[in-house]
Amino acid sequence: MIATEQTLENLTLTINQEIHIQAPLDVTFAALLEQLGPGNETPDGKPLNMKIEPWPGGRWYRDLGEGNGHFWANVKAIVRPTLLEFVGPLFASFPFVSNVQYRLSEVDGGTLIAFRHTALGFVPDEHKAGMNKGWASMHDRVRRHAEAALQQPASRSTSRK
Repeated sequence: MIATEQTLENLTLTINQEIHIQAPLDVTFAALLEQLGPGNETPDGKPLNMKIEPWPGGRWYRDLGEGNGHFWANVKAIVRPTLLEFVGPLFASFPFVSNVQYRLSEVDGGTLIAFRHTALGFVPDEHKAGMNKGWASMHDRVRRHAEAALQQPASRSTSRK
């Protein structure tokens, strides 16, 4: 048997990203929920069939139908439209627990999302390499979805006199 020594650095993960979105807080928060949930897809555009229950203790999971799926996390905190936080194993099928935090703030020209993913556990190097890219892809979809929502004309009712 080969002995391997794990260090704290090998067992921890921290990813920080800032996402600037040219849309108001409420529109951005709605886009975030949509893209984490039913709009979620792989970087190559395949749907993930994700569900999110947007309340404290709610589940975030992948629904494969007929009672099958993958549990990703629980909603730890939600304060609309400025905070969304999860805790759980996410996509991992190995000993791993994550805290994922989205902090949204109003800035000139729209919204700033401060994203932080911290984790503890065994993470194979091949997974670590793809995480930053995966989150960046997700956040780009949130940005595009929020900014596109502003381009859609508001439905106007016409009244007849």
